[in-house]
Amino acid sequence: MARAPQRLTTQRAVDRHLRQLVELDPRLRAVRDAVGDVPLRSREPGFAGLARIVCGQQVSVASADAIWGRLQALPGGTTPDGFLALGQQGLQGVGLSQGKFRTLTLLAGALAAGELDLPAIEAMPADAAIAALTRHKGIGPWTAEIYLMFCAGHPDIFPAGDIALQKAVGDALTPGQYPDRAQLIGIATAWSPYRATAALLFWRFYRKLRQRDGLGL
Repeated sequence: MARAPQRLTTQRAVDRHLRQLVELDPRLRAVRDAVGDVPLRSREPGFAGLARIVCGQQVSVASADAIWGRLQALPGGTTPDGFLALGQQGLQGVGLSQGKFRTLTLLAGALAAGELDLPAIEAMPADAAIAALTRHKGIGPWTAEIYLMFCAGHPDIFPAGDIALQKAVGDALTPGQYPDRAQLIGIATAWSPYRATAALLFWRFYRKLRQRDGLGL
């Protein structure tokens, strides 16, 4: 049985996976050459990491950064107990929608009660980890995939529902035609077991083409 690839917790791991990815699919050589370096993107695990991802759901990068900055500035705002103690009144002015407030309240409560064990989930294989996370209300596939990529360094996850990735892959491989989520899942199977590095590469490609980031993390 082949060993699972190293987790993406260092720049060296990203660089190694990128070399192996390009060998696996030579079409990506031109994409890599266009973007240059592909930096590691990692975030703190736990409630803070989840909260930052939830803040970035369905809003612009600038809006996500502003919301996250205000939440971070509140004492205890990025810990489960602190978030629960602040409550809706203490979080006024942060910019959380009602939906995001409810999601983070549920997640903070689950973590505080021991019903959501993030370290245990992070150690699981990717598919099992995604299934475990999405059992919790407010965590959909995209949120689970982004958390596992950036906060746990899972090497073989590709968030095919991400619009920026759909556009970047379309621009690179099928100009004028953008794959939907199902199509992109199929395309990305060719990049296993380095799909997370492929995602990093295409987010970078998206940023270069459009001069703006596709992910507020």
